[in-house]
Amino acid sequence: MPLDTLDYCPDCHGPLEETDDLPRIVQQVEIVTKPIRVEEHRGLAYWCSSCQRRHYASVPAEVTKAGLAGPRLTALVGFLKGACHCSFSTIRKFLRDVVGLTLSRSYLADLVQKVSASLAKTYQELFEALPGEARLNIDETGHRDWGQRMWTWCFRASLFTLFRIDPSRGSDVLINVLGTEFNGLIGCDYFSAYRKYMKDFNVAVQFCLAHLIRDVKFLVEHPVPANRRYGKMLLEHLRKLFGIIHSRELYASDVGFRCALAAARDDLVGDALVHLPKTIKAGNLADRFVNHMDSYFRFITTPNVEPTNNLAEQAIRFVAIHRRLTQGTRGPAGQRWCERIWTVVATCGQQARSVFNFLYDAVEAFFQGRPAPSLLSDTT
Repeated sequence: MPLDTLDYCPDCHGPLEETDDLPRIVQQVEIVTKPIRVEEHRGLAYWCSSCQRRHYASVPAEVTKAGLAGPRLTALVGFLKGACHCSFSTIRKFLRDVVGLTLSRSYLADLVQKVSASLAKTYQELFEALPGEARLNIDETGHRDWGQRMWTWCFRASLFTLFRIDPSRGSDVLINVLGTEFNGLIGCDYFSAYRKYMKDFNVAVQFCLAHLIRDVKFLVEHPVPANRRYGKMLLEHLRKLFGIIHSRELYASDVGFRCALAAARDDLVGDALVHLPKTIKAGNLADRFVNHMDSYFRFITTPNVEPTNNLAEQAIRFVAIHRRLTQGTRGPAGQRWCERIWTVVATCGQQARSVFNFLYDAVEAFFQGRPAPSLLSDTT
């Protein structure tokens, strides 16, 4: 630790006496010139005079399985590719120019598949846990695979998030993931797949009020005057409802808060039906209150239920960014990689865990033949 000293007073050039006061400290962080270590493993050669054959001592199995890149370097490549949206060309330049290591694009792709394999059991554990969750927020977004239309589904639980890529946007995906006996509550938008799943298997749903507001604003800007008036009325009621939600701390008790919400709901639904104009657009919107009023306002009667689906929408934004930068996946292996790394990135964010450290633990366990680390370990 270098010490900076003074030989004389910088003002009058007089003599100085050292004191016991704390020094002024300025810290500086720097990377080393070549931040890698090369290890050479040698299996000594032996000659058997009996069978006239040469034999070599075994190199550790984890070294053989890892190959040229060790677990930390392998995890770093996976981190740059999956969590930082880097292309293989960008990763190659970084390793070559900063780290001092030249690797081919094909070898980098092999390393990513090793990271993907190390996350397979971790992902499967979360997948199997989804049907037992009490609350799930679900959303989906378009996805391309070699130009073919796919769908990325996002399932956000209280302490983990799972992504699933599927060619279908229908309720069959919900059946495949959650089963036919799901007993929890789903937060979602008004898309038909959720309504069908809810109807067929009697699943409790909280439809997103933020999406409802968007549909109401569509009426506010509609060219038909009756639709505009109807939309403005509904929008004003929704603003009052959200005003109560955002003023929760002003209510002395939870009972009073929920009574105020219930009163705002009744005013909204009442006016929506009493002042309904005879237009198709307004009628379609009013039908939602008739057929699914409980599913729009379940957050009033059920504790710990959000009135919007913002949790899933926020989680799926990472996928939208990745999609814009990479233009989608290329085949089943790429789909599985994206599902797994997106799940790890989102879940580590929820649990305040380091994505890189988790990837390193997973890769090291994979090379050593140990059980994969769990993303459920912090959910007890």
